[in-house]
Amino acid sequence: MIIYPAIDLRGGRVVRLKEGDPNRQITFSDNPLETARSWMEQGASWIHMVNLDGAFAEANDNGAILEQVAALGVKVQFGGGLRKVEDIAQALEHGATRVVLGTLAVEQPEIIPQLVEQWGADAICIALDARDGKIATRGWKEKTDHTPVSFGQEIAQMGAKHALYTDVSRDGQLSGANIDDTVKLGRETGLRVIASGGVTTIDEIQQLERSGMVAGAVIGMALYEGKITLQEAIAAGGNRAQ
Repeated sequence: MIIYPAIDLRGGRVVRLKEGDPNRQITFSDNPLETARSWMEQGASWIHMVNLDGAFAEANDNGAILEQVAALGVKVQFGGGLRKVEDIAQALEHGATRVVLGTLAVEQPEIIPQLVEQWGADAICIALDARDGKIATRGWKEKTDHTPVSFGQEIAQMGAKHALYTDVSRDGQLSGANIDDTVKLGRETGLRVIASGGVTTIDEIQQLERSGMVAGAVIGMALYEGKITLQEAIAAGGNRAQ
């Protein structure tokens, strides 16, 4: 299971939001490049990077930060505000190994086969962000009628391979991952599901790994607040950094 330390970007800084709320922000660093180097030194082979400015449709220069981080030699899974094909192309040109698509994929699912054909299934990850059991879009502000499982099954049939599952109510809360729903999503869709939102303890990572249904876990607040170390997380995930 791959462990993805998170770097959430807003205004050029590394931040975390509670439940995705821009008014509940904690700033951890003014230097995203330094943060990325630190995660690499601790064993990260992937970094999960989120352009929060993009998710909230705010002007930003996070593409340049992506380019600088990717140049360090780490694989970057990049999302936030990628709502046009041109945005995806630009992120990949800036060095992203994989892009995460939420709003675009939910509002225009018919585009998924085209994206998979153009860039390959490993370059595309679909965000299944759930609030109260339904998928949320546009920076988690709008709720749809889709459930993660029903939409996950639909995108799997369209050729999608990777999915990022976030229980929005737990994101940034250190309240524990939604293990049951994460495992269920992997089991019922066949997607390579990456857990996100609330992952706090080594035990949770071990439970996700033992399920055999979860391909990875994004960890943010627990690392930044020192609840666990990245080395511990990687070991708990089966020590498969790649």
